[in-house]
Amino acid sequence: MYKRWYDVDPTISLAVSLMRNANIVTQYKCADLIIKRSKENGIDLSENILTDAFTYVLRRWYDTDQKIAESFEYLKSLPFDIQKSIALEIINLLQEEEVH
Repeated sequence: MYKRWYDVDPTISLAVSLMRNANIVTQYKCADLIIKRSKENGIDLSENILTDAFTYVLRRWYDTDQKIAESFEYLKSLPFDIQKSIALEIINLLQEEEVH
């Protein structure tokens, strides 16, 4: 069994890992991309997403920032094929950011 929801697929796991190691500005660009793509695919959690998100102990690296935590809740809510597609976009974005 996998401990983390994103470890079920190596592409998604890689995207999350690379995002974790990026600077905060780049993490925000990734978060914006995730939220935008999620909404384009019919996922809108803006009503209920973070009302309870910060009432528990922050256990995951992405829980320490509200925007990044929100983006991962969106990503987690998507069907697997769309998660994987967005993961590839994140990897490409991170590669582009590294070049600049």
